[in-house]
Amino acid sequence: MTTATTIKNSGTRRIPPALNAAASTARRLHPLVWLYLIGVLLPIGFDLGTLSLSLLRTLLLLTTVPLFFGLIAGRFGKVYPVDWLFFLHMCWATVAIAVNNPNKVVENIGSTAIEFLGGYLIARAFIRSREDFIALVRVLGVMVCLTVPLAVSESVTDVSVIAQLISSVGLQPPYQVDMAPRMDLFRAQTVFAHPIHYGLFCSAAFSLVFVGMKGTMNGVMRYLIAFAVLCGVFLSLSSGALLAVFLQISLIAWAFGFRNLPRRWTLLLALFGTMYVVIDLLSNRTPIRVLMTYATFSTHNAYYRAVIYEWGMINVWANPIFGLGLRPWVRPGWMHTTSVDNFWLVSAMRYGIPGFLLLALGYLDALVRVGRKKLVDGSPESQLRLAWMITFCGLSFTLITVHIWTTVYSFVFFLLGSGLWIASASSEGTVETKAQAPAGPAYARARQTVLTRAPLEPSETTDHARPANVFATAARPSPVPDQEPKAEREATPYTRFPGGPKKRRTDP
Repeated sequence: MTTATTIKNSGTRRIPPALNAAASTARRLHPLVWLYLIGVLLPIGFDLGTLSLSLLRTLLLLTTVPLFFGLIAGRFGKVYPVDWLFFLHMCWATVAIAVNNPNKVVENIGSTAIEFLGGYLIARAFIRSREDFIALVRVLGVMVCLTVPLAVSESVTDVSVIAQLISSVGLQPPYQVDMAPRMDLFRAQTVFAHPIHYGLFCSAAFSLVFVGMKGTMNGVMRYLIAFAVLCGVFLSLSSGALLAVFLQISLIAWAFGFRNLPRRWTLLLALFGTMYVVIDLLSNRTPIRVLMTYATFSTHNAYYRAVIYEWGMINVWANPIFGLGLRPWVRPGWMHTTSVDNFWLVSAMRYGIPGFLLLALGYLDALVRVGRKKLVDGSPESQLRLAWMITFCGLSFTLITVHIWTTVYSFVFFLLGSGLWIASASSEGTVETKAQAPAGPAYARARQTVLTRAPLEPSETTDHARPANVFATAARPSPVPDQEPKAEREATPYTRFPGGPKKRRTDP
């Protein structure tokens, strides 16, 4: 008699599946992950002497150093090159700021380092399995849904409810951006420092929910959360966030339409490369300018961003080693604003080419390491990996058109670190790299090398657990001995059931 039948017969009310899933999620995520996500949603700031702190910065200030030493000591799994590259990036950033702005190095690098490394390290330390990652995606979906009503109100009234509540108790809310309406709507920033940040936060949850939770979350709920994500992205009225979602939808369509093509992603990269060359040959503008033209709401914004890119590169080549630090950048006199809407370009301008390369190589190492992991197609790990990769394809292009700082800066690298468990995933979704040896006594010792540690499977007829079939694959699990054809059963020298049929004897 199964557990569900026992509960039903005893007259006990069964827990609804939605509440049961929520309780399981709450138990799965580590308390530090919960505190981190609460800090993202509650942008409460305050001053401690000369330090400008927030709930998120306070948490990261207390946890970053211990987590870093725990990571390099191997307490949170294998140490990857991306871990060292990100650490070296911050070391070089410290040198660059010390050269250019020695009086601001402690203040600036202190806040930047804990936001950049802190979020990343929390994810590396406590998002280390499929269950952890699924729980995180569920919470992110709920977080976006909670912000959408606030965004709707702010888009209509131009008043941030959360900012007003924080100010009413004497604390510091996030800076309220005064921007012109678009499409007769005010741009919603909700709990973030800029509408672009809110749109970027929402867009990061789209593929994770829509693709990653397929087969895990209820279909109707998955579509509703995906729709809420699209609403949040739209209400931010940010071209960068809209570009990210559009790219994600295009990649999802490509993955579905060419799902039977083994090298579909290689073909897609070849098509992108061909398109870049064709645009460069046929257009009187560079491909970057063409991209910016279609990635913004107006021709004026596209032109302005193209000028920012050109003059930003002039500053990079003029200060290639240590960058500009926090010094003003050289630009035409009619460019009154100092903002640079390109995260990658800001990194190169501020910390020089070495600082940019350390950041970009670490970012690329994480993507390539996860992308090259051999997983069984259709397995939960493969599905989550696809969602995570599509998310960061969208984010990578978006970061070309926007700059990020404070909470979203930390959140992007938190999300990057949360997917690195896939690079060392060890489950039924992992492809066995060692070849299977032929059956027979002569190969008995060789076949022992392909044994893998498999989780215990619950029996369908008893509450006891039995060992999983260590030779089974996702495509064809081994049948129960009573249902297995006799000829095949006799030819199989191994079985996962200790009490099953004996091995066939072979003549000496």
